[in-house]
This record gives sequence, C-alpha cells and structure tokens, in this order.
Amino acid sequence: MTSEAVPPATPGEQPPLDALHRALELLAGRTIAALTGAGLSTDSGIPDYRSPHAPRRNPMTAQDFIGSEVMRKRYWVGSHLGWRRFASTQPNPGHKALAALEHAGIVTGLVTQNVDGLHLRAGSHRVVELHGNMRTVTCLSCGTQLPREEMAARIVRDNPTLATPDAVELGPDGDVLPTTWEHVVVPACTVCGGVLKPDVVFFGELVPAPQRLAAEQIVDAADALVVAGSSLAVNSGVRLVERAHRRGVPIVIINRGVTARDQRADVKIDAGTSETLAALAGALVSGAADVA
Repeated sequence: MTSEAVPPATPGEQPPLDALHRALELLAGRTIAALTGAGLSTDSGIPDYRSPHAPRRNPMTAQDFIGSEVMRKRYWVGSHLGWRRFASTQPNPGHKALAALEHAGIVTGLVTQNVDGLHLRAGSHRVVELHGNMRTVTCLSCGTQLPREEMAARIVRDNPTLATPDAVELGPDGDVLPTTWEHVVVPACTVCGGVLKPDVVFFGELVPAPQRLAAEQIVDAADALVVAGSSLAVNSGVRLVERAHRRGVPIVIINRGVTARDQRADVKIDAGTSETLAALAGALVSGAADVA
C-alpha cells in the first residue's frame, strides 16, 4: 500500500513519552484495529458528551422519536440548526493520522462511535460507523432513503425562519436544543407519507447487526486494538474491547481521564488524541523505534 503523509504532532501539550514508548513497543510490527469515540473529534470543534465541560444533554430516544410528533419536531429543529455547523467541521490530525496508518497497511480497519463522517473525509476507507451517520435519512415505513442535504432543503422550504438561524451551541451529534418547535412543519416521506428518521442509532436502539458484525470482524482480524477518544461508557464499544481482551491481543487506550475499561489496557495514555495519534503514526509509519 502507498502511504499518506503523516500529520505532525499537534503543538502544545504532548503525551507522556514513557507511555508512548510502551505503546510503540506493543504496536510495532502488528496490524491494528482502531476504535474511536467523541473525544477524537473535539479538536475539530465537536464537543463530546462526557468531558467536564460538555454541554448539558437531553438526548432523543428512539421511543420518543417514533412515538411523539412533538418530539420529532423538537429533534428536527435542533438537528437542522446544529447540522449546518456540524457539516462544516474538518478532520483533525488524529483523523489524518489514522488514515495515514491505514494507507501504510498498519491499521487494517476502523470502528467509530461517531456519526460525523470525519474519518471518511480524512481518507480512511475501511470504516464501520457503529452508530450510523448524518449523511442520509430513511423512511421508517417504506425504506426510501434520501441525502441529508435534501432533507435540510425541505425543512427550510417549509420553515423559512430556519434558513438563517442565530448562532447555536453545537452538540456532540450535531443536535442543539431549540427553545420552541411546536409550530415547525416536519417533512414526510414523498413516497408514502411516512416518518423520516436520520440514519443514526438513537438512545434505546440496538446497533444494526451488519455494523456489529463488521466491527467484530475488524477487531478479530487485527493483532492489536487502539481505542482513541472513547470513555467506553456504552456497550457497543465495551463489547469490542472485551472481544480483543479475550483474544489476548495488546490493547492501547488513548483518552483524557478514565475509561470504563482502563483495567483491560496494556497501555493507557492519558492525553489528547490528536497529538498522541500523530506521534504514534509518525513513528509506526517510518519504522522508528522512538518518538522522542
């Protein structure tokens, strides 16, 4: 495989060298499966759910969305306002480092809990979006799928006041909490009139079987697992870490603060993901034995 240029390590606070050295010793010469979470996208301007300064959240559940027209209105107003900013974010050095590692044949697959699509835009190819994506919308009745851009255009057409919204605080999934939504018109499916839902996994929903199986295959095929930017607070990520642990492969966790599976890590790096992944990628792609 041809390799991409590895982004330089982010200036500023750098990860601890001793932990980087130990991670390199474990990962050198191995193929790697990557598991990423919201903490990887914070350097792109998308806040995460669980950091000390994360915005207060009132997440939409699948049951609320499906069962309540009022809640669907609340969701689509907030999601539309946030999506405009969400779609303008750019991959950061952490995303680019993982893409470079894939192009070098070191990362053989990537599983992300994020719905922002930044891994694909950074150049990664074998990506399983475990919790779905914000690019498409599907009718719950007939299965018709349409691009998110088309849904956004229809929302603005039916609700002109949303065309030029005031500045909003971006949420981790592109959602913001609007103050009013009762009078909003939510577009229906043009084929059958059914309810349209974004192709993301809401709270209370299970990860679809195809994504779950594809993620397991990526973890099973690699010689090591690197977790970056996930607190491992939800089962979709925990199961993959436990799967790697049962196989006895090395596990490296990169995250600011504790995670729910630090005890499974052979190396835990308590640092930012962008600078850590860039440093690791630079050493692994070049074959260097040191990151100093």
